[in-house]
Amino acid sequence: MGEMLNIRLERSVLDWRTRLGRSTSIRYLDDLSASLKPEGWRFVKLYWPTPIPILRIYARGPAEIALMVSALAVPHGLWGYHEAPLGRSGYLHPCGDADAAAHAIGRLLKSSMYPSTAW
Repeated sequence: MGEMLNIRLERSVLDWRTRLGRSTSIRYLDDLSASLKPEGWRFVKLYWPTPIPILRIYARGPAEIALMVSALAVPHGLWGYHEAPLGRSGYLHPCGDADAAAHAIGRLLKSSMYPSTAW
């Protein structure tokens, strides 16, 4: 029972840090969008009026492929990029190295666009 309370408390603290750290989240998403732009990805910044800022990354084509990314607080005072619809279970990459995150997210989007190709 005590372990369950600790998990709930940690989750509440992370949610609290995410909501209070809105400017940090926006900064990480801006860094990610700057790293994605040279690779040719398009994006829409959905920062207002959503409670958690979201970056929609997409490519135009016969079938539009898109990924909604948010920057959420993670344990040990760090932040991580997550798939927005999946919340905390959609962890993609740690924040801080936007170029590496952009590369990982680009690979994920490319594999959705071209499933039979190994990236």
